[in-house]
Amino acid sequence: MKTPRPPWLLVLCVLALHLWLGQEVQRIHEGWQRDGPPPMPPRMQVEFVREMVLQPPPAVARMAAPPPAIPARGAAAAASEPLPMPEPPASTPEPVAEAPPVAAPEVVAAAASAPVTDEPGPEWPLSTRLSYVLTGNYRGSVHGQAQVEWLRQGRDYQVHLDVGVGPSFAPLISRRMSSQGKLTPEGIAPQRYDEETRVILGDARRATVLLQGTEVQLANGARQPVARGAQDSASQFVQLTWLFLTGREPLEAGRVINFPLVLPYRQYAWQYQVVGEELLDTPMGPVASWHLKPTRGVAGGDLLAEVWLAPSLQFLPVRLVIRQDADTYIDLMLKSAPLQAAPE
Repeated sequence: MKTPRPPWLLVLCVLALHLWLGQEVQRIHEGWQRDGPPPMPPRMQVEFVREMVLQPPPAVARMAAPPPAIPARGAAAAASEPLPMPEPPASTPEPVAEAPPVAAPEVVAAAASAPVTDEPGPEWPLSTRLSYVLTGNYRGSVHGQAQVEWLRQGRDYQVHLDVGVGPSFAPLISRRMSSQGKLTPEGIAPQRYDEETRVILGDARRATVLLQGTEVQLANGARQPVARGAQDSASQFVQLTWLFLTGREPLEAGRVINFPLVLPYRQYAWQYQVVGEELLDTPMGPVASWHLKPTRGVAGGDLLAEVWLAPSLQFLPVRLVIRQDADTYIDLMLKSAPLQAAPE
């Protein structure tokens, strides 16, 4: 007895349905890609040619402070994802004998008295790469490496903080924090911040923050007013360097520095207190540095950073301690002399 064949019309309908479903799945997938965070911007290409040497702290002229920031309505305490601990670069470039130029007192003084323009002044540090040794605690003792790159081309800047826990060739956890934007007479003006975390055998997670004039789009898509002078997780350290290098903020124990801080999911009215001057033992020898610490405690998984800035290295950070809580932190200590690019 013969098996009856399905009608050709039914076969064609089933094929058409499968084709339509395939096209819909592809369309939805493409929509997800379009609606997701934009790809991370390419890194500026900079050649580091000079090894920094310790210099007498530059004599800075006190400059007029920028207009006070207006707090944004609805700004609350910021919460960022827990950060696994960092490490220094996989390899350190061969040192170059020639030392980099340091902002001379007369140059900084000239910048202080020069008329305000839209162009960045000579007080901004040259493009610089700093390498760190990472130690800390994250469910046990951790070791690794970290690298900070401050890159500038004209009025454009980028700051990249790359950290890795475990061996440099196969880190167990890595995170990149990147900021980009413009240099202005009032300091750094971030326009975009990206944070990407990778865990071995896991998918990458990324958060993107867009700062657009008086508004910020947080990583969850929420739009909020943002205060003037706001900084992100990466740009804040170079903003501190610029404030002290230009004399806009004097370095003295007990002084409090205020600025709005935008983290991936919330905003802070942030404060750093100058704890005092400390001598750090580095591969370059003992380095005098100023210790700055947040005035608020750790809560809700936020990542808080303490920083040590060295006047003899253009107020760049020679040490960073990033804390999630009392038992989870990473300690980044300068591994070698910073490298700088040639003047533009």
